Amino acid sequence: MQLEQFRQAKQKEIHTLRQLENIGMLPAPRAGRRASFAETLKKPSAKPHVIAEFKRASPSRGDIQPDFQPEEAARQYAEAGAACLSVLTEERFFRGSLDCLNRMAAAGLPLLRKDFLFDPLQVAATAATAASALLLIVRLTPDAALLRSLREQAETYGMDAVVEVFDEGDLALARESGAKIVQVNARDLDTLSVDRSRCLQLAERFRYGGNEEIWIAASGISACEHLRQASDAGFQAVLVGTSLMKDGKPGLALSRLLAD
Repeated sequence: MQLEQFRQAKQKEIHTLRQLENIGMLPAPRAGRRASFAETLKKPSAKPHVIAEFKRASPSRGDIQPDFQPEEAARQYAEAGAACLSVLTEERFFRGSLDCLNRMAAAGLPLLRKDFLFDPLQVAATAATAASALLLIVRLTPDAALLRSLREQAETYGMDAVVEVFDEGDLALARESGAKIVQVNARDLDTLSVDRSRCLQLAERFRYGGNEEIWIAASGISACEHLRQASDAGFQAVLVGTSLMKDGKPGLALSRLLAD
C-alpha cells in the first residue's frame, strides 16, 4: 500500500526527533504570531482561494522541477495572487525539506506544511518553522481521538490543522475529531488515481457545516473551469500543485488559472 510506504519513510525522521527530545534538544516553537491560514481562506472571494503548492516531484509524476528554488516559487506565487502556499516537505518521494517553509516565509503568505504527519513530535517540529498550518490525513491516522489530539496540539502553537479526506467514511472520522478545515483529495493515496467528480460530489452531498467548516478541493485541478466547479460544489479554496509547477513558470501558470 502506498500510504504504508509513506509511513515507513517517516520513521527515520521520527526516530531523530525522539532522540532530540530525549536530550532536551527538540527545536523550540517559532516565536511571534503566525499568519492565519484559516482566516485567509474565510475572506470573501469571487472564486475559490488558491493554495499554490511548491512541489519538486511526486510518486505519480516523478521529477517535476527538482531544482526549482522555494524562494522563487514563493515570490512568483505571491505576485500572481495566491492566497496561501502549500509546501511539500517530504524528502524521499517529493524531494522536499522542512527548511523550505522558512525559506518561503518572506513572501508573507500563510504556509501549509504538506507531509505525512502522524506523531506529536512531527507537530512540534512543524511549530519550530514558519508554518501557519499542517496537514493531517485521515487514512494515515484513522483514529478520531488521535486526529483530535494532533489538531489541538497544532492549535496550541498557533497553527491550523487541515484534515484530509477521500470519501464519506473519512469525512465522518474528520468531523468526529472536530476538524475545522476539511480537504477533499481527488487522488486516492493508495492507488494514486484521480477522480475529480467524486471529490465534487462529496462536497455537494455532505458540506453542511456552514461557516463552521472550511472546505478545500485538492488534486487534478488545472483549468479555470475546475475552479468554477469547485466553487459551485461549495469549496472555499483549491489546492493546486503539479499543473502550476510542471513547466517551470509557476507564477505565470497561476495567473492563467486565475484569469476569467
